[in-house]
Amino acid sequence: MSLIVRLLLFVAGLIATLIVTRDSLNFSVIQTLLSTVLVTALVGLVAFWPARWRP
Repeated sequence: MSLIVRLLLFVAGLIATLIVTRDSLNFSVIQTLLSTVLVTALVGLVAFWPARWRP
């Protein structure tokens, strides 16, 4: 479980560095916001995955 969270935070950190610099005061806020968006997208993808493949 912690591996998934660590991976999501890593990806969110990569995306956040494209928006603001790492030295910025609000970097952790943007990283947290992006990780929340990624978790929401992942849960939505998993929730609706079976509905996409039914004939």
